[in-house]
Amino acid sequence: MSDLRDGQWFTEVFDSHGSAFSLKISEKLLDVQSQYQHLEVYATETYGNLMVLDGCVMLTDRDNFLYHEMIAHPALFTHQDPKRVVIIGGGDCGTLKEVLRHPGIEKVTQIDIDEEVTKASERFFPSLVASNKDPRAELLFADGVKWVDDAPDESIDVLIIDSTDPVGPAEGLFKTDFLKRCHRILKSGGVMVQQSESPLYHSGSIIRELRNDMLKAGFDSVATLPFPQPVYPSGWWSVTLAGKATEVNTFREQAAASHDLPLEYYTVEAHRGALALPPFMRKAFASE
Repeated sequence: MSDLRDGQWFTEVFDSHGSAFSLKISEKLLDVQSQYQHLEVYATETYGNLMVLDGCVMLTDRDNFLYHEMIAHPALFTHQDPKRVVIIGGGDCGTLKEVLRHPGIEKVTQIDIDEEVTKASERFFPSLVASNKDPRAELLFADGVKWVDDAPDESIDVLIIDSTDPVGPAEGLFKTDFLKRCHRILKSGGVMVQQSESPLYHSGSIIRELRNDMLKAGFDSVATLPFPQPVYPSGWWSVTLAGKATEVNTFREQAAASHDLPLEYYTVEAHRGALALPPFMRKAFASE
């Protein structure tokens, strides 16, 4: 839930864990009720523009690179030779931009159900949509679950689930049955990655369940990578990778160390360190 205190602060309250996050705002730039969700954009005093969906912080100018780099590059450097990538969600287009940094990528299809998110990004987050005109990019505004249902068997290399929290429009993206369908459309050696919430708040619930469901869906390996994300609940976030006939706890370290991509967070050391889970997370996953 959200709260505007005295008209000067946007506050997202996370009741279930007794915490909140606030940003001082200077003005509201956009307020749209789409067919699917309530979309707001604010100008803040220190984090640039802020996008909010249904009262939950989605991104800011200042720190979105953390999330977008970590949902894209670990998966791409884990796959041995990614060429065909699909993004489910990701309407702000930041993940699309990161994927298209890799010159070996031949095609990226992004499927987001809500076109209003992309329109807002085009107006208020122009750096995120800088690669939208890349000839390798295909933007679709449709139901991602249905798109996966209709996709041919073993037709893509990397599948990125860049979703909101597992409620509302994104709820179906965390279900075991959907994960089985994702497994079907990945080629052998394929990698799936999904945003997987806060390690501090959700290791023993959402993240553990997602990892278990990925294995039940037929994936051969899973890996959860935590990283800092100041504007999300607890200030700490994660992505979880799953491999089809491939190991996702190792990656192409030489390629990750020698790339010349203009990144701000992801490095070979950051990837290696994220794979070294802290004891409390290992304990939460011990029953797998």
